[in-house]
Amino acid sequence: MIEKIAREPQSFWFGDWNHDVTADVNARMSEIAAAGAVGLLVAYDIPNRDCGNHSAGGAAAAEGYKNWIRAFARGIGGRPAAVILEPDALGLLKDCLTPEQQEERLALLGDAVAVLGQGGASVYIDAGNAKWQPPPVMAERLRAAGLEKARGFALNVSNFVTTEESVAYGKQISALLSGKPFVIDTSRNGNGPTKELQWCNPDGRALGRSPTAETGDPLVDAYLWIKLPGESDGACNGGPRAGEWWPEYALGLAQRAKP
Repeated sequence: MIEKIAREPQSFWFGDWNHDVTADVNARMSEIAAAGAVGLLVAYDIPNRDCGNHSAGGAAAAEGYKNWIRAFARGIGGRPAAVILEPDALGLLKDCLTPEQQEERLALLGDAVAVLGQGGASVYIDAGNAKWQPPPVMAERLRAAGLEKARGFALNVSNFVTTEESVAYGKQISALLSGKPFVIDTSRNGNGPTKELQWCNPDGRALGRSPTAETGDPLVDAYLWIKLPGESDGACNGGPRAGEWWPEYALGLAQRAKP
């Protein structure tokens, strides 16, 4: 059952737990390049990350984040990579930040898009999920965060919304943004969300469709496993702290996956 997870290509997350992010990204990218593959990296270090919730942390200040992004880009070193930029940063934009902090966050995201793009990475700005912000709201936030210079946007990261609903939502956003493409996290959406839209280790979920760039839809660049199936969302619903491997949850995801 666990092999269902282990055999699939997945992302690598980087944040304030990396003491030398350049070295860590470089080491991972070297392995990926040697395999002839494309890196799928997640940048997760924005100040006031996760509004102080289960995944709280991030850079202490704006200048530190700018330095961190540049260090991250040096680690990629121009090799083929897709970067998912700051999960939840836009979805939570107005939940816990002052107007000044909101402007700062948008500027930091725009700077990150430019820096990573100059290094050749394909950047996808995280745009939450279909059950969160209305398409016009998210489109405006993406525009303000520098989407014009990014490859596109990412949907459903670490969430459970179905692929079909995510595609429909993404197309509504894309139509407001000159047809920008997007990627969808399908790692745990095999059974869709719970009725209450629980996001933190909900019971009864399943692995979603396998990662692929062959989506059959010109607006959907890929279905990806961005959240690592089996890693906890946080200390909730019986789980360990965010990011820790939870074998019982992983087993359940695999057992309930469609053949």
